[in-house]
Amino acid sequence: MSDDDYVYDEASGEWVPASQLSTAATEDVVEVRDSVGNLLADGDQVTLIKDLTVKGAGQTLKRGTLIKSIRLTGDSQEIDCKFDGIKGLVLRAEFVRKR
Repeated sequence: MSDDDYVYDEASGEWVPASQLSTAATEDVVEVRDSVGNLLADGDQVTLIKDLTVKGAGQTLKRGTLIKSIRLTGDSQEIDCKFDGIKGLVLRAEFVRKR
């Protein structure tokens, strides 16, 4: 028998060796890049590069607005973020620049 640690993989519903799970997790990572090509990560701060009208909120986010603590969504072009007065704000990565 092997002395390898086993971890329950919720996606497949099977027990897999921990060494296989770590390599599978790194293959599914989506790279999200901002308007100038910088790699974005969870928790980064970004700045808007153009005025954006937010549908449903009746607000316009101005160029230069700082968005703190972004989260990646798994899509290579969308980021989830929080902003005062707007719930569930999702921005396209092409309209932001990493700070």
